[in-house]
Amino acid sequence: MNPLKAVPPPVQLNTLPRLPGDEGGPTFAEPWQAQAFALAVKLSELGHFTWNEWAATLADELRADAARGELDDGSRYYHCWLAALERLVVAKELTDPAALFARKEAWANAFRHTPHGMPVELEDDSGARV
Repeated sequence: MNPLKAVPPPVQLNTLPRLPGDEGGPTFAEPWQAQAFALAVKLSELGHFTWNEWAATLADELRADAARGELDDGSRYYHCWLAALERLVVAKELTDPAALFARKEAWANAFRHTPHGMPVELEDDSGARV
């Protein structure tokens, strides 16, 4: 470990905003929220980042959201979750910013060209729908 590199103090999980939920567990308003939640949990379980790293990154995103004056009614929680996830996968070199941008553009394009009420489908590198 580099002694000149500052090590942030551990995040106190009880100081973070509570995960939206009910007596049955986490709740999600949209399917993408559940997918982002599951992806963060799985990547942490696989050892790509610790849960403390995750909590610190999410806390940073929530603070940045508040600093931008975003509404603090819970509706932005998973937007911050997704932003934290994107930051970590780039920082941990699980993807690069260009690939992440390209995937977002592909998603936006597929969304714009999908008839209302139909599921959005993307193509993988081989052209197969996923």
